[in-house]
Amino acid sequence: MTLIAIILATLAAGIGSVWLAALLMGVGLKGGGASVGPQRLLSLAAGALLATAFMHLLPEAFESHVDAHDLFATLLVGLVFFFLLDKAELWHHGHEHSHGASPATGHDHAAAVMQGRAHPHGHTHGHDHDHAAVHDHAHSHHHGPKAGGWAVLTGDSVHCFGDGILIASAFMADMRLGVIAAFSVLAHEVPHHMGDLVVLRQTSPNRRMALVKVSLAGAVTALGGLVGYFLVGQLHDWLPYFLAVASSSFVYVALADLIPQLQKRLSARETLAQIVWLLVGMGLVMLVSGAAHVH
Repeated sequence: MTLIAIILATLAAGIGSVWLAALLMGVGLKGGGASVGPQRLLSLAAGALLATAFMHLLPEAFESHVDAHDLFATLLVGLVFFFLLDKAELWHHGHEHSHGASPATGHDHAAAVMQGRAHPHGHTHGHDHDHAAVHDHAHSHHHGPKAGGWAVLTGDSVHCFGDGILIASAFMADMRLGVIAAFSVLAHEVPHHMGDLVVLRQTSPNRRMALVKVSLAGAVTALGGLVGYFLVGQLHDWLPYFLAVASSSFVYVALADLIPQLQKRLSARETLAQIVWLLVGMGLVMLVSGAAHVH
């Protein structure tokens, strides 16, 4: 039963986030108010991730008999690991886009790609769509249509594989935690996949194929869930450490990737909207937690 729940949850989080991202991009994120939707989505995801880490995963880990010092050390190592992983991605993307592109196009596109999850910014998203044809033309000459796209898909697949392991770890601890973890992964992957889709649409004129490719990368989440199920099942004593690593992932993504995108000078009304949607993200985690606990 747990294995079936893991497979369903990882497929929903991995592929569902891709299709939700594509849906949001197609039903209102292209218009004049393009900056509103992504900002609210980022606030929602940040709230969900922080609530999951600090109110569910970490408390569950600390309820074990593992020494608190060891769990805090694992949390710290996890944060440093994800920082270094991000640095590696930035270096890889910057190195790749520094070859062959013209100065103006190379700078603009590299900046957008290096931001990764920053694509959902209103101005970045709008710029990408306004100049999609120009970027497509540039990449066809300098990179070929597959160069940047496959690099993004490879990185996305690795990230999704890790998400699957984290979801499986949470399910092995408690069914309720697994549902919450899957919801949080889905929430934070939506803005990430929006960026992936923008990059894929620049490197390939076929938007439908871009959606299929990112969906296949999202499906790797289920593979990670399977590996995580058997790994955690054999090493049950290590489960608190898996939960601490999962927490470090969620905390890092929220504080290093999502919240910095919200830290911009806004009007009082827009700032209030950010806070409200941050609280909505936390509230949704509580709602899912309560519903899963009832069942």
